[in-house]
Amino acid sequence: MSITTERKDALIKEYAVKDGDTGSPEVQVAILTERINNLTEHFKTHGKDNHSRRGLIKMVSQRRRLLDYVKNKDAERYASLIGRLGLRK
Repeated sequence: MSITTERKDALIKEYAVKDGDTGSPEVQVAILTERINNLTEHFKTHGKDNHSRRGLIKMVSQRRRLLDYVKNKDAERYASLIGRLGLRK
């Protein structure tokens, strides 16, 4: 269900704004999106796993807050991010 260290490092390299960047909103959103996609696949076979579903809802909410923050700071950065991640809107 969780992402591997290699995949997380790859996401950090791909979405980092500068070298050594692990905490920018872009990186956080990318990692959350990966975790959300993994949990979504998990629920296709484990539909009654309500404990993990609560965690999924929390992750989606956190991602939404981060995306709102980026949108308020820089609309072009927001549009670029959701385009790269393949999110709606």
